[in-house]
Amino acid sequence: MFDNGNDKSIEQPVGTVNKEAVIAVRDLTRVFGVGEKEVAAVNKVTLEVFSGEFLSVVGRSGSGKTTLLNIMAGLDKPTRGTVQIEGKDLSAFSESDLVDLRRHKLGFVFQSFGLLPLLSAYENVELPLHISGIGWLERRRRAVEVLDMVGLATRARHRPYELSGGEQQRVAIARALVTNPDVVFADEPTGELDTITADSISSILRQIVADQGVTVIAATHDLQLSAMSDRVIELIDGSISPE
Repeated sequence: MFDNGNDKSIEQPVGTVNKEAVIAVRDLTRVFGVGEKEVAAVNKVTLEVFSGEFLSVVGRSGSGKTTLLNIMAGLDKPTRGTVQIEGKDLSAFSESDLVDLRRHKLGFVFQSFGLLPLLSAYENVELPLHISGIGWLERRRRAVEVLDMVGLATRARHRPYELSGGEQQRVAIARALVTNPDVVFADEPTGELDTITADSISSILRQIVADQGVTVIAATHDLQLSAMSDRVIELIDGSISPE
């Protein structure tokens, strides 16, 4: 995990006293298009996210939530501004550095689950470790551990089409956690789920923060999910809404 520390440049939310900003963005702007068609999907955003924090980014469709998460995770590059992870500016990272960062420091959960249909739940969860060259005994230990954590130990051998939407999203969460990441990015993790199932996924994300100390950053329309967060920011036309 990241070292603890103090960062007073932005007021820390309740529950993050004496914790370091794991991700800091400054004057972040991402422009798409040119000329008259130019649109700032993210517009001069300055934000810090602290170790062990559950942050929800809310806003209407097209407000820039996904773009902001993608830039913070190094999946996209800003037009202007900076992103720092562990105090290191992502603009100085080579492509191989970014791949290594995403493999070992960051986890991802998507609205559409993103599971490989021909692999079992266990194989989907184990795959990131296999790609990283982890030995099979350690892969098995970690995969079994995180599947049990999300309540799917008895469904490990089932393929995605044999699982409900909520179970598939639990597999996706287990896959995100199996590499022991410091930060998990969740883009509309409850967007395709019914209310009861969405609430259970929200509870799992909340529990991950409480039990594992993982930082979770979620883009969401889900009021129940945002209500479980430590802090909520709203994007309006790419900018953070004033309090």
